[in-house]
Amino acid sequence: MEKSEILKLVGKRIKEVRLSKEISQVELVGRMQGLMDTTNISRIESGRTNPTLFTLFRIADALEVNAKDLVDIQTP
Repeated sequence: MEKSEILKLVGKRIKEVRLSKEISQVELVGRMQGLMDTTNISRIESGRTNPTLFTLFRIADALEVNAKDLVDIQTP
């Protein structure tokens, strides 16, 4: 599997979790205490950037899920 495919799948998973909790990107950033901006969240969710492990943990904490839930993707 290509790196770009993995990034898109992880981004899609993050977006799914965020939307299931009815949280906007702006609200997610607020929960992260402003340590990131909405454009970065947008890039992560669309698979256009490779988030660090630390960033994934911060997103998971803000979404109140385990980090493993964000990277649990189904490979074709």
